[in-house]
Amino acid sequence: MRISVSSDMDEPVARQLVTELRGRGHEVLTHGALRPGADPQWAVCSEAAARDVAAGTADQAVVCCWTGTGASIAANKVPGVRAALCTDAATAGGARRWNDANALALSLRLTSGPLLKEILDAWFAAEPSSDAEDRENVAHVGRIDSARSAPAA
Repeated sequence: MRISVSSDMDEPVARQLVTELRGRGHEVLTHGALRPGADPQWAVCSEAAARDVAAGTADQAVVCCWTGTGASIAANKVPGVRAALCTDAATAGGARRWNDANALALSLRLTSGPLLKEILDAWFAAEPSSDAEDRENVAHVGRIDSARSAPAA
């Protein structure tokens, strides 16, 4: 799987994230502080990772900033991206299952190395729900994206 990763800071957990993803066999595209010469601002690098998902250059994204909040906000502005800020494994599994999240947002401040592995385990183990109500909610979010990105009449 191709995963686009962004971080606004070159923190140990961000580097561990890239190493962990590669160790799990994923191809990793990096943005922000993880790529020399790239713009490390959280809004810019999170958007870049999210645009990789929207364009099909990446299957999923992981966006990181100090709290994870700004990264998730920026990623969610890109139509077609459903970023979830996850601070624990249960939230990560639920985000994939019920929300069909395709971008994981992480806090560089709160995410320890062991917690990172637990979150990634849950994220990758979960499959999007086939429940009709869950699928309709995800479809509704898609319609919100379409209405937001449609040109004004």
